Amino acid sequence: MTNEPAIFTHALAKSYGSAEAVRRLNLSVGRNRITAFLGRNGAGKSTTIKMLLGLIRPSSGEGTVLGKRIADPEENREMRRRVAFVAEDKPLYGYMTVEQIIRFARSFYPDWRIDVERTLLRDYDLPAHRKVATLSKGMRTKLALLLAFARRPELLILDEPSEGLDPVGIESLLQTLVSQSADGVTVFFSSHQIAEVERVADHVCILEQGCLRLDASLDSLRELYRRIDLVFAFPPPEREFQISGVERIRTKGRQMSLFVSGNAEAVTERAHNLNASSVEVAPVGLREIFLETVKEN
Repeated sequence: MTNEPAIFTHALAKSYGSAEAVRRLNLSVGRNRITAFLGRNGAGKSTTIKMLLGLIRPSSGEGTVLGKRIADPEENREMRRRVAFVAEDKPLYGYMTVEQIIRFARSFYPDWRIDVERTLLRDYDLPAHRKVATLSKGMRTKLALLLAFARRPELLILDEPSEGLDPVGIESLLQTLVSQSADGVTVFFSSHQIAEVERVADHVCILEQGCLRLDASLDSLRELYRRIDLVFAFPPPEREFQISGVERIRTKGRQMSLFVSGNAEAVTERAHNLNASSVEVAPVGLREIFLETVKEN
């Protein structure tokens, strides 16, 4: 099996006039894992995904998906046969019934999995004879997911896949993502739902203002990131804690709170050397890491 990344970009950028949507993005998404692509609205996630799929052209830079160059039309067409994509707005043919659109999609893929189709049709409780235009937003999302999952893709790219789903639908989606990954499918998905991401992702990439701000495994984030709360009789200058790993310092009266991405032991040692009367170290979840990463300085 190749060690080549499923997705790779070098200095990938997209501008609309003077507005930079994506700025010199260097991204490497490993195979056979679930990678979450996080960011605020307008951070550039959907623009990046559209460039990867050849739906829009980059302003500069380059990229490959499954080893195929995204800017080469012939290679792009070949790549898209091996990729299943669910767009944020879930575009589907509204005049077709659920049954018709499934049959239509099935005709394009010789290795379409009828067993997966039938299982998801039942699990998602999709009305086979209803027209797509009459479906609720959640039902349209489920149908788009079925059309992606029933194929046999090497790579799943999902843009806000849980949008419109109720808690039961979200749970089913997460289980399916894990199942797909276990079957060797690489999953790359954007989401605003941090709790969902934390349950299933192996790796996290955070985009802010078109730039990649964080790229790490979820296990390493859990191991390295800490919140350290200190109390002093007389707080020392913040510059005493401006050391490697300290991302942010907040001081209020005699209390000091540090958000660190590593080097926690050195921070606590310095706090004791500066006669801190209280030192508390606590792990932080992905939600706090995300908020700290995208917060304005």
